[in-house]
Amino acid sequence: MPESPGATTTPTIAILGAGVSGLCMGIALERAGFHAFTIYEKSDRLGGTWYENSYPGAGCDVPSHLYCFSFEPNPDWTRVFSLQPEIQRYLDGCAEKYGILPHVRFGTEIAGARFDAAAGLWRIRTRAGEEITANVLVSGTGQLNRPFVPPLPGIDEFQGIRFHSARWRHDQDLRGKRVAVVGNGASAIQFIPPVAATAEHVTVFQRTANWIIPRNDRAYRPFEKRMFRYVPFLLKLYRALIYLQLEVRFFGFFKGSWLSGRLQKAATEYMHSLIADPVLREKLTPDYPVGCKRILISDDYYQALARPNVDVVTTPITRFTCDGVVTADGTTRPVDAVIFATGFETTSFLAPMEIAGPDGRTLTDAWRDGAEAYMGVAVAGFPNLFLLYGPNTNLGHNSIIFMIECQVRYVVQCIQRLARERTRALAVRPDVMAAYNAELQRDIKKTAWDAGCTSWYKTASGKVTNNWSGFTLQYWWRTRHPDSRAFASTNG
Repeated sequence: MPESPGATTTPTIAILGAGVSGLCMGIALERAGFHAFTIYEKSDRLGGTWYENSYPGAGCDVPSHLYCFSFEPNPDWTRVFSLQPEIQRYLDGCAEKYGILPHVRFGTEIAGARFDAAAGLWRIRTRAGEEITANVLVSGTGQLNRPFVPPLPGIDEFQGIRFHSARWRHDQDLRGKRVAVVGNGASAIQFIPPVAATAEHVTVFQRTANWIIPRNDRAYRPFEKRMFRYVPFLLKLYRALIYLQLEVRFFGFFKGSWLSGRLQKAATEYMHSLIADPVLREKLTPDYPVGCKRILISDDYYQALARPNVDVVTTPITRFTCDGVVTADGTTRPVDAVIFATGFETTSFLAPMEIAGPDGRTLTDAWRDGAEAYMGVAVAGFPNLFLLYGPNTNLGHNSIIFMIECQVRYVVQCIQRLARERTRALAVRPDVMAAYNAELQRDIKKTAWDAGCTSWYKTASGKVTNNWSGFTLQYWWRTRHPDSRAFASTNG
């Protein structure tokens, strides 16, 4: 029987993004014998968020030995929690070891893609106007790649230094300057301590307080690293213990759970042990259940806020002037630099890329009421499109790399089916995706993420589109093998 035009035993694959997800996907394809893939990266270096976020103190809030690929353990991590330069070196080393760099096209930003049903191909457009074709399109752009800056009045009139923490201006010296930090999330609590140590004054403009627990970071001792290197079983056991310790924490994300109460009590006691001022304590005490927003970890943030040259302001910003910040109470605070630690545009996922299915419908249209995907990986109406770190796959308690490896294994098996069956297109069934997401949203209602706070986990309407609804073990179990009945294939 002749092959249908789009069917192939060796599908071509386009991967968007050379961060952790894209790199993991490339390595898995190489190991599975699929060599016809290209990773398109808009930057000039791989690493994704770990390349772009290079602010002072940037580091991971998952222990080093769990924040690495299971197939590529690193016995030489220098600290319990790795900093950005070490994570970047690890990713560079993985790309070199597994021969991924020849597959990466740097400096290539994708503008959009459309699935051509007749040809069984994704027609992909770059920002430069080039058209690329591939049988399979895999998005590895993740959830934290587009910095968000609130449209505050007068910001363009400000004449001092101004940047987002994810686009840190290393050419600007903040020593001796009056610095305004807008935001107090995961990035802010890492860079505020080193900035406060040398700045004349730091004003932190806080919208809502965060629950913070100790990081308990330290350097690994030489004998520990030797044991990890020469006794591989010990390293595997250590990694497993970290995983289980973090996995148990998910019990704390159920509304009203005993562990939730314990976490809240421990976080309050930690803050009180470092902040003596009752006024500042009140500012730093959240008014929502622990876990509703991301729980943060730090060993030095509260100490920085207690410094005499640091103020925490909870009055909303109304506008900027050419040299200062004005708050709702009419106070003007002169500043020399403004750093936005205001997070990312997290709920629009692949935007601003325009991804269109065979009928011309875009993901933007499909996700008008909030992003959804089957297993966070496949979207009905978009054949041969697979997402990594897609909707409802983020975590609040464990390592996202564990989730990414589950997704990559799942996608590889889908590609193997395409190749084995010489199938033109593979798409998840709409009814299957709808049933899956209905179940997922019911489960999310039981968690703290559905409590009354606003967070980057939710859309403006309150739908949680970013977080997985259960234990990572549950996700691993459900993604071990794709259910063939969940997908419809097209051969003609």
